[in-house]
Amino acid sequence: MAICGIDEAGRGPLAGPVVAAAVILPAKGRPKGLDDSKQLSLEAREELALKIRAVGIVSVGIASVGEIDQLNILRASHLAMRRAFEGLSETPVAALVDGNMNPDLPCPVEWVIDGDVIVPIVSAASIIAKVERDRMMNELCALHPGYGFAKHKGYGTPEHQEALKRLGPCPIHRMSFKPVQIAAGMAA
Repeated sequence: MAICGIDEAGRGPLAGPVVAAAVILPAKGRPKGLDDSKQLSLEAREELALKIRAVGIVSVGIASVGEIDQLNILRASHLAMRRAFEGLSETPVAALVDGNMNPDLPCPVEWVIDGDVIVPIVSAASIIAKVERDRMMNELCALHPGYGFAKHKGYGTPEHQEALKRLGPCPIHRMSFKPVQIAAGMAA
């Protein structure tokens, strides 16, 4: 009877999808060094993601930019989490979710503030979600040159804000986010 960990990556950026991961790990043989993905180097994240996939059951769920703009970022994050949960090849009896709000899942859910730091299966989900979203943003950088998505992953860095002002929004920008609206001349 498995319990899964769930976390997302990409709630704060101005561009790109929000990506969630659901992970079930065995009781023994878990990768060493699991931690919040933001605390790990790129190399450590990539290596741990491979190890997690080698021993665990992993599913990734995505909510698109259009869904983010239509639903809002919180609901879109929960949609991505539900999609990740539903994609697992084994149905967990419960889920531990990073944060302070429960997505609607067909099992008992417990949220854990800083779960990506203190609960290994949530840390594993954090790592998978971050690695997958970063890969997507690298690919989107090639499709939308000039914004620097491979470098800042869509976050509102000064470099990104300058590119947004210079180029205007592209199709992967979240039009419901105020800085994007301002750049598009839509905000008052």
